[in-house]
Amino acid sequence: MAPALVESIHPISLPTYKKLSSFKDDCWFKHGEAQQSVDYEPGRTVVESQDFYEHEELRPSFPNVHWDPLAEVPYHDKGLQGDPHFRNLLASATDVFDYTPKIGTEIHGVNLARLTDAQKNDLARLISTRGVVFFRNQSDLDIDSQRELGAYFGKLHKHATTAVPRRAGLEDVHVVYTDRNSKDQRAVFSPTFLWHSDVTYEVQPPSYTSLKLLTGPPRGGGGDTLWASQYGAYDLLSAPMQKYLEGLSALHSAQMQAEGSIAAGRPVRRDPIVTKHPLIRTHPVTGWKSLFFNPGFVTGIVGIPKAESDAIIHYLNEIITTTQEIHVRYQWRKDDVAFWDNRICNHSASYGFAPHRRHAVRVACHAERPVFDPTGKSQEEELNARYSLPIVDKDGVRQSNYND
Repeated sequence: MAPALVESIHPISLPTYKKLSSFKDDCWFKHGEAQQSVDYEPGRTVVESQDFYEHEELRPSFPNVHWDPLAEVPYHDKGLQGDPHFRNLLASATDVFDYTPKIGTEIHGVNLARLTDAQKNDLARLISTRGVVFFRNQSDLDIDSQRELGAYFGKLHKHATTAVPRRAGLEDVHVVYTDRNSKDQRAVFSPTFLWHSDVTYEVQPPSYTSLKLLTGPPRGGGGDTLWASQYGAYDLLSAPMQKYLEGLSALHSAQMQAEGSIAAGRPVRRDPIVTKHPLIRTHPVTGWKSLFFNPGFVTGIVGIPKAESDAIIHYLNEIITTTQEIHVRYQWRKDDVAFWDNRICNHSASYGFAPHRRHAVRVACHAERPVFDPTGKSQEEELNARYSLPIVDKDGVRQSNYND
C-alpha cells in the first residue's frame, strides 16, 4: 500500500527555553543545555582603557622647525650581499611561509633586535624578492633598535609633514596614531587614493621600511594593512603596454600633502617638491622590472596629452587597487613588525577600527634614484621558467566562463 498523503500526528514534548541575559532579546537557548564557554557578540570587540599609556614618549608631535632640501646621498643595497637562499636569516627560524605566490612572507623564530650583519643582508634580499616580510611579537625591538636596524640599510628619511615622536632626537621616525578622539577620515579620501608608496616625490624614495605596531585593535577589530606588488602589476601588463610605459616618466608631487598639513594648522618642515621618475624601474638586487606608480602621489605622465595621461593613470590605479592576486592583507597584533620595500610595493591602511587606539612607528631609509634598465627581467617569467609553470596567456579576447 502506498504511503498515506496525510501522516498520523504523534504528540511530542517541546523543550523549555531559557533566555541568555548577555545576548539580545531574540537569542534563546534550551533550558538545561550547556551555555557558551566564550563571550562572543558579532561585530563587537572590547575597547581597552586609554587613560594610562606606556608609549607616551612615542605619541605624535608636530615640531615647528624648517629643514633644508634633501641632498643626494650614496646608497649601496645590502641585499646584494645577501645569500640567495637566505640561509643566515633562516638559520634560527621555526617557520616560514608565503601568503601568496606574488607577495608576502611570514617568518617565526627570528628576533629582529639581534640580527647579525649577514642576517640583515639576507633580510634585505628577501624583502627585495617578496616585497613585504612579517615578523610576529618583536617586543625586543624598541624604537632605538628599530632605528639602528633601519640605518644599517641606508640613511634614514625625515618626513616633511607627518607626525614624529614626542621624544627628542627621533625626527627620522614617522608616527601613525589614532585613538577614540581622532576624527573619522573615511569620507575624506577615496579608497583608491589611499594606496601609495611612501614619499615617492623624493629624489631618492625609500627602500627598506619597517613598521612596528605598538598598540592596536584586538583580533577582529580592524586596522589591517594591505600591500600590492609592483612586480606583479608590471607583469599584468601586455608586452606592448610594458614597452610603451618603459619609455615614459611620471610626476610625483608633495604639494597635496603639504597643503593638507597647512590646512590642519600644522607646520611643513621642508618645502614641497615635484620629481620626475620613470614609470617602470629595475630593482638593483633582483634585476626584475616593476611598475613605479601610486595613486597617492602621481599627478601626471610627462610628454603625452592630458587625456592620454589621465586614461593611463586610471588604468594603472585599477590594476593596483583591484587585482587581488598581487595583494596581501595583514592582520596586526601587538609588537608585530612589517618590513617592506617601497620601491616595489604600494600599501594602504584600512579604516573601520574606531574607537580602538592604533599606534605604530615607521622607519625608512633612502634608496637609489629610480632607474630603468632595459636588460631587466620579469619576475613572473623568471619564476615560471624556474618552477616549470605555464606561460601566462594575456589575450583577453577569448570566450571563458568565470570560475571562482
